[in-house]
Amino acid sequence: MLEMRPGCECCDVDLPADSPDAMICSFECTFCVDCARDTLKGRCPNCGGGLVSRPPRAAEKWAKCPPRVDRVTKAGGCPSAF
Repeated sequence: MLEMRPGCECCDVDLPADSPDAMICSFECTFCVDCARDTLKGRCPNCGGGLVSRPPRAAEKWAKCPPRVDRVTKAGGCPSAF
């Protein structure tokens, strides 16, 4: 089950579990579509893997499988594309 992290690790914009704007890597590092595209150029700054759209979780599943509530952010934001 995906953690469904609630915000972008770069800019900390909200990314609720039903957001179409969340991008993740295979380790579930989470970024908004703008940071993933413009700053990171489609690559995770943590593992170097590709970023893909995170599938949304259906709202009726939130009670049994709630999205994560604590936020993960990179101190100082994300580096420019590497």
